[in-house]
Amino acid sequence: GIGFGKNLEHNLEIFYRLKEFHKLGYPLLVGPSKKTFIGKILNLPVNERIEGTAAAVSVSIMNGANIVRVHDVREMKRVASIVDAILNVQDSINIQEMSHKYI
Repeated sequence: GIGFGKNLEHNLEIFYRLKEFHKLGYPLLVGPSKKTFIGKILNLPVNERIEGTAAAVSVSIMNGANIVRVHDVREMKRVASIVDAILNVQDSINIQEMSHKYI
């Protein structure tokens, strides 16, 4: 997992390789919320890491995470909704095109 005795490079490599974990076929949970690696990159205390958490949540979802563990649930739900919309834009376009055919 993220953190838990890993250095900054180890944590970043996990994010970089999330698709490999996703390909194993099991649900993928990532818990990046307010982690030390975010503080090291941004040089911020734990209570100021929401933007870093949002970035890590976005990368996690875009690379196959099924579940993200976070502290700021409302804000990260919004982030996840945007990422899902971007990832599923083709489905939205197809639905819109289909609905126009029947008008």
